Amino acid sequence: MTAALEGLAPIARRDARLLVLGSFPGVASLQSQQYYAHARNLFWPILSALWGVDLPALPYAQRIAQAQRHGLAIWDVYAACRRDGSLDSAIEDAQPNDLASLAARLPKLVAIAHNGGESARSMNVTRALGLPVYRLPSTSPANASWSFERKLAAWREVFAQAGLVEPLQA
Repeated sequence: MTAALEGLAPIARRDARLLVLGSFPGVASLQSQQYYAHARNLFWPILSALWGVDLPALPYAQRIAQAQRHGLAIWDVYAACRRDGSLDSAIEDAQPNDLASLAARLPKLVAIAHNGGESARSMNVTRALGLPVYRLPSTSPANASWSFERKLAAWREVFAQAGLVEPLQA
């Protein structure tokens, strides 16, 4: 059996309006101690397209500062698990994060969004927090069936609902 892995601390300021929850950091993210560190993960490119800032070109600390400035908080549904590799399907013995405690510390939070299917398995927990909850298409390179444009459109809709971007005009 693989050793237990520990996740990353939440990225959250008190003025966050949207909390995006992944499942659990992949190998690249755990090694670098950075959210969405895999070079082919589309999380940072999608945020770049939404906000008009070249986030992948920035040092990680500046990417985080931009996310927080825009009202975004980032965490995962699992605090710890056992897993070989980075696939969500390989997660075993998952220990949940205390999402209610984090949400209670974010008084301006208006919505929660799950990044992908494994994270969305916790929607019953996040719905109990009394906020709108959305399921976003995974930004993982494992989700190759959705094009970048299709993912971006879905993310834009949720970010607009939460007030993190202007809605597109019809």
